[in-house]
Amino acid sequence: MNNIIFTLLMVVSLGGFSGLALAEAEGKAADAGHGADYRTFNTDGTVAYGQIQDSYSSDLVMYLAGNQFMAMQTLIQDFQSKNPDVKTVYVETIPPGQILKNQLLKQGEIDGQQTAMNPDIYASVNINHLRRLKKDNLMHDYAIYIHNKLELMIAKGNPKQIQSVEDLGRDDLLQSHPNPLTEGIFKFYGSEMLKDLGLHEKVTGGAECKSCWAVEGKTWFTSRHHRETPDRIEKGEADVGIVWTTEVAHAQAEGRDIEGVAIDAPLNKQDKVAYAIGILSTGRNAYNAARFLSYLGTEAAQGIYADFGFIPATAEELKLKPL
Repeated sequence: MNNIIFTLLMVVSLGGFSGLALAEAEGKAADAGHGADYRTFNTDGTVAYGQIQDSYSSDLVMYLAGNQFMAMQTLIQDFQSKNPDVKTVYVETIPPGQILKNQLLKQGEIDGQQTAMNPDIYASVNINHLRRLKKDNLMHDYAIYIHNKLELMIAKGNPKQIQSVEDLGRDDLLQSHPNPLTEGIFKFYGSEMLKDLGLHEKVTGGAECKSCWAVEGKTWFTSRHHRETPDRIEKGEADVGIVWTTEVAHAQAEGRDIEGVAIDAPLNKQDKVAYAIGILSTGRNAYNAARFLSYLGTEAAQGIYADFGFIPATAEELKLKPL
């Protein structure tokens, strides 16, 4: 880790300032936990929700791929216990495509409040998002820090007797999948899996939309985040949905009426799903950002992610590399 720490501290630089424009989630999406998308973690153990202005003033500001939301509190509080001078950490966990387009590349708002366009750290499940930032000289280096894989989420007890991913071709299933416009899980991985199976047209009808019926009465595309899917399944509005395996584990840990159906490799895309992270050149807290990236490479951080069902990165992947 010493070489990684040294490299991190040498490559970061200071600067930056302000913004986001995010579409309002539809009414029922509020039940899917969107209120926890914006959190400020304090060294006294308290967590503040929706304090958007903290994106301008916290000691560390991170905009991260939303599908790791369940691990954030344990991870950040462990980081702060080792770095007590980082008193406030502001974290967003929403789809990284939305972050890139609506926060990093243009100004916008959340609940009428402008958010900072210059977080210290940005992470995505698609390295091309980071390469887009390099184009504007906003990011130069990255590391891979965890992996994930696709799984089917179903109702507890498996009332529809769904046995494998091939069952997505059945006509009797009401499906809920991440939208292909802003959710990387489907745009880059779920859609590819369906194409591999020869089911893409049947399941999606070729639709490119969100908060919509991709196939009327058969396949629903979520509004903002695939964690709307467990909510739909519990309400009887869906029988099955493509999610990350970590979301099934999280739902079960919370005692929700959810089960999972594993998807075999390589269809589950576990060899492709790599979480990439980097430091923005415009961030205000370069030193703290470097310390956090170094922390991600520790056994403690990798162990926390593993406890939530993620696949740890290798020592080589955790090294910073140029974009």
